[in-house]
Amino acid sequence: MTIAVFLLSLLGAMALGIPIAFSLLLCGVALMWHMDIFDAQILAQNLIEGSNSFPLLAVPFFMLAGEIMNAGGLSKRIVNFAMACVGHIKGGLGYVTIMAAVIMAALSGSAVADAAALTALLLPMMVAAGHDKARSAGLIASAGIIAPVIPPSIGFVIFGVAGNVSISKLFLAGIVPGLMLGASLWITWWWLARSERVQVPPRQSAGQILLALREATWALVLPVIVVFGLKFGVFTPTEAAVVAATYALLISTFVYGELSFKSLVPLFMSAAKTSSVVMFLVAAAMVSAWLITVANLPGELVTLLQPILDSPRLLMFAIMVITMVVGTALDMTPTILLLTPVLMPLVKAAGIDPVYFGVLFIINNAIGLITPPVGTVLNAVAGVGKVSMDEVTRGVMPFMVAQFIIMFAMVAFPALVMVPARWFY
Repeated sequence: MTIAVFLLSLLGAMALGIPIAFSLLLCGVALMWHMDIFDAQILAQNLIEGSNSFPLLAVPFFMLAGEIMNAGGLSKRIVNFAMACVGHIKGGLGYVTIMAAVIMAALSGSAVADAAALTALLLPMMVAAGHDKARSAGLIASAGIIAPVIPPSIGFVIFGVAGNVSISKLFLAGIVPGLMLGASLWITWWWLARSERVQVPPRQSAGQILLALREATWALVLPVIVVFGLKFGVFTPTEAAVVAATYALLISTFVYGELSFKSLVPLFMSAAKTSSVVMFLVAAAMVSAWLITVANLPGELVTLLQPILDSPRLLMFAIMVITMVVGTALDMTPTILLLTPVLMPLVKAAGIDPVYFGVLFIINNAIGLITPPVGTVLNAVAGVGKVSMDEVTRGVMPFMVAQFIIMFAMVAFPALVMVPARWFY
């Protein structure tokens, strides 16, 4: 009965068009009434404590780093460097997109920010060269979702806080799976673009490549600093976010000179607005998470799924399918906050490594950003690139399928995630 109250109150509020954060609060109130423990003071206390977390400070700083990176010229120089390296190959602009997306993912951790920047920079060039517009937009959208997987990742921060899992280990474990997602896009684009007749940019000389590298060096150094800092314990993930934002700010203002102090105000305002939405969502979800624990919903679910707890792979497969379905209707952050407190006891009961589960869970939620009808990244690409949602959805399908294949390969072979993860630890 408790599970029914939880689902009906949440889904009912969402069906009425109530924003997710307020739906979560209403769901919490419904659970409290059902258990006869309603107390407005407890509700307020859990709401405040939900966002009172040191690791969550990483979210606004990574948001700010992404805003500064796109406005301060770091994204543009990364694209120019990728263009110099692989732009001359047949279908080269697609490879430029993938290469730039992987590098930018190591700077911001925001799929929407990366996809929007890549769309503005590369979609007009791809269309002008003769590439199919829908397919190009689909590639950019699917490349953008690598950002939540390669560190620094806002998704890993939220999951780590919600599931009480080491964020540093999640960051380091996400490196190789993120690169594998990029490789799946590379192969898929090669297969699709091999028959296209497009204008190929001329090969750039070694001098031009070195010049592009020199221009992009300051941007390329940042992911190295973050990864090595985390690996050797120089700073925590929250401190890494501060380092990333400060570094991007200094490079954009004093080295590249593309940002003035006057232009920083709207960037700070934009990052603050986005961060406030995420933080309120986290706070509201923590109310529901507390009540889920009090109502022993995970215990009921463990009992319900007892027959498959002895088969971790089968359980992971079932969880991934459930997450895929939820991801078509919900954005990444609410999905993480809703499912993590319910699924983590199952994962631990089955003996699944929480870090391994976290990586696959975030990959699944990242792909959910390009699954219709909600698909936040699809909407961003469609809006920035002035492409219809139907076209972007059609173009993204083969790339999304390739990424799902990689994800389920990791379910079948956990060593694909855990062996390189332990090396990075």
